[in-house]
Amino acid sequence: MIKDYFNFTRKERIAVLIITGLFILILLLPVITKRAAAGMDIKEDSAWNAALHQLKNGNADTMSDDNIRTVYADRNIRTEANASTSAPDLFYFDPNTISAGQWKRLGIKEKTINTIKNYLSKGGVFRRPEDLQKIYGLSQEQYNSLAPYIKIKTSVNDYYPERLEKDNAINAFRVSSHASNIDINTADSTAFISLPGIGTKLAARIITFRDKLGGFYSVDQISETYGLRDSVYQKIKPYLRCNDNIVKKININTVTKDELKTHPYIRWNIANAIIEYRNQHGSFISLDDLKKINALDIATLDKITHYLSL
Repeated sequence: MIKDYFNFTRKERIAVLIITGLFILILLLPVITKRAAAGMDIKEDSAWNAALHQLKNGNADTMSDDNIRTVYADRNIRTEANASTSAPDLFYFDPNTISAGQWKRLGIKEKTINTIKNYLSKGGVFRRPEDLQKIYGLSQEQYNSLAPYIKIKTSVNDYYPERLEKDNAINAFRVSSHASNIDINTADSTAFISLPGIGTKLAARIITFRDKLGGFYSVDQISETYGLRDSVYQKIKPYLRCNDNIVKKININTVTKDELKTHPYIRWNIANAIIEYRNQHGSFISLDDLKKINALDIATLDKITHYLSL
């Protein structure tokens, strides 16, 4: 009976042998792999180690020039390959000032470095970290790894001090050559451009803003001009004066809702509230009547009353 359990067919005996062989192979695989890897390391440096051994023992003369060059070339190729696969050396940097060698440390290819240097040589400047993404050849993955380390100076003039010095000299000449203060309600674009920090675009914006308002009632309104930095406004403020007698006023007893809402200080809801109040209560007797309109807050009322009349 027991003998029947050990009675295998030919196919069953072959299957048992195959399974046993695979099991033994699995057990020996780690040992075989470790020895193979060790053998490869020894083989890889055998030529180099042999050359070093001969040099130490004073047998360099027995080596031919071709053999020496071959050994060194092989070693250099392996060294360069290892360097190319090494991780980038990340550090805080300013893309406007670092050298080509530092770009290489960051893992950037030489072709991309040349693109960056060419961009900077033509007067280009990286004003924000995001500007680096415009460089052709720099992958999104590379930018993402570099972005946390980008530290850019706050002002473009920090990179071009000679430009800042020239601009200051021009502005000083403009101001000193201007005989008197500028009346912001009558000045033309040339007068505004003569002020430090004011170019053609800002001068045009100031005049456009003035025309929409109907004139300025205060010098401080200049600071509300779109794109005018407070630092620039503080510089030009001493040269400004305001004659508010020429401010254009709107008759709130005759103006339409559409006309009223075109004023920069009067939004649609305010224009609608003023006209609806007039329709319900009749003509305004005094500008103080505007205080009875709930939609008007004190700050808005203080600003718009300079442009309203009865």
